[in-house]
Amino acid sequence: MEKSALQPQWLAWAKEIQFIAQAGIEYSPDPFDQERFVRLREMAAEMLAAMSDLPLEKVQDLFCNERGFQTPKLDSRAAIIRGGKILLVRERDGLWAMPGGWVDVDQTIASNLVKEVSEEAGLKIRVGRLVALHEYGRRNALRPYPYNIIKAFVLCEPEGEPRLPQNPETCAVGWFAPEALPELHVGKQTKEQVHMCFAAYADAHWLVDMD
Repeated sequence: MEKSALQPQWLAWAKEIQFIAQAGIEYSPDPFDQERFVRLREMAAEMLAAMSDLPLEKVQDLFCNERGFQTPKLDSRAAIIRGGKILLVRERDGLWAMPGGWVDVDQTIASNLVKEVSEEAGLKIRVGRLVALHEYGRRNALRPYPYNIIKAFVLCEPEGEPRLPQNPETCAVGWFAPEALPELHVGKQTKEQVHMCFAAYADAHWLVDMD
């Protein structure tokens, strides 16, 4: 497994061990090998807990409960640009982010963006062009995750004005020029990724930036 630019080598090893163990648990018919793969997955969780600030119980919940072939998690971010400014929402920790979130199991990227923007910014949108597919560990690594994350950035057209809804996630919404961005939650998007979205908006022939 290739090491991502922003993640430490120990994390790449722990994730690869977990991947091998989960595949073995799913596909090995031998009961003795099953026991070995279960222990291998436990060791990967212990490694991550020892090297990070995550408690072992939380890591085990993330590492040791899934079944089947392990694939990356998918996160979607809406790039809503109008009048030279981008729409951001302020989260409860005080940091700002493009509306979005994990893609629910019953949603597509497009339908998930419509749902997330409505919930976080009180805004209806039309989903447009895909800007980028970025790997979290290469671009956004803020804290270690025991799995890979793919972030989809998509240009969206606003319909009307945002009206901040009552919700537990966001406490403000605003429009920001690229030269006047607030403090960003870099785990959600970096300043470079915001500027990338402005560049894609201005370029009708933009090619998707894909890791």
